[in-house]
Amino acid sequence: MRPLTEAETRAVFEKLAKYIGENIQLLVDRPDGTYCFRLHRDRVYYLSEKLLKLAASVPRESLVAPGTCFGKFTKSQKFRLSVTALDFLAPYAKYKVWVKPGSEQSFLYGNHVLKSGLGRITENTAQYQGVVVYSMADVPLVSAWPLPGLGGYEMGHLPHLLFIPQGFGVAAKSTQECRKVDPLAIVVFHQADVGEYVRNEDTLT
Repeated sequence: MRPLTEAETRAVFEKLAKYIGENIQLLVDRPDGTYCFRLHRDRVYYLSEKLLKLAASVPRESLVAPGTCFGKFTKSQKFRLSVTALDFLAPYAKYKVWVKPGSEQSFLYGNHVLKSGLGRITENTAQYQGVVVYSMADVPLVSAWPLPGLGGYEMGHLPHLLFIPQGFGVAAKSTQECRKVDPLAIVVFHQADVGEYVRNEDTLT
């Protein structure tokens, strides 16, 4: 396990910025301590400095996952975000998409979001902007984990509940384009979804 190089840090931060913008700072400078990113076996982990000190005493060959895996570098040195970073992206995401109940399963099987399955999209979302994908089910999938730095919860009519994100992707169309495209047009390119915890459980760390 080692610190990221300047090039690696830039690649990771550029990818995160597509989803959370300047809120990256909130991931590093938290009121509950200082957090950092470390590289271990081509994977980038997010962990507290306290945990980092404890992990330093573990032999490299015995260290499996020193923190939360945010993604990994490919052989061509491209950084790919993992679904395991979702819980940290979602609270700080600037642009969001809500899928209709009938399209949730399709997305959770790794498919793109079509216009026919689009429930809502954040205003002024640009094409190719990173977005977090949520459910629009009548019975909300909820969690009660506000992260440090958040001023409140999503969905003002349910201040004590937070809809659980289903995954994330890249907007194939802008908000304006989504209003007039064909129902079968792709509006969000799939990047990751929580169904991967079942489909790819052997490779997720």
